[in-house]
Amino acid sequence: MTVRLRPHHLLCMLTFVGKGYTAGFTENYRLIAKRLSAGEDILVVDGPDDICAPMLGETSNHCFCDSVTERDLKASEAIEALLGVPAGPGASILPDAEFLARMREAFSSGLIRKGCVRCEWSPLCTGIAASGFDGVLVVSFGC
Repeated sequence: MTVRLRPHHLLCMLTFVGKGYTAGFTENYRLIAKRLSAGEDILVVDGPDDICAPMLGETSNHCFCDSVTERDLKASEAIEALLGVPAGPGASILPDAEFLARMREAFSSGLIRKGCVRCEWSPLCTGIAASGFDGVLVVSFGC
């Protein structure tokens, strides 16, 4: 199977510790984290993805907001610069332990955090990165 992720969720997956907008959102994200940890490949999509799915019926859904679309663009540009491969909509990423390590190192240093600007979760993610990614649920691709 394939996990469908929008570009800024390539950053979010690095620090997911089981917190989220709603109980349904969090449970869905936990299942996706297990799939990612098992090594499923990633298809980068434009707009709402597998993580967004539980939010799409909410009246206060932000998944279509311009600010979120801008986060996607900034995240894909930063990740493409880091990895030297496409990370925008349509890109297929075959994640492995090296991919996860490079992404986490770049996230910790701030190199790929342009997609995190004005995100309400940014302080939490900064703390998780500072802790060495303690307690994250995407633990290692393919293990």
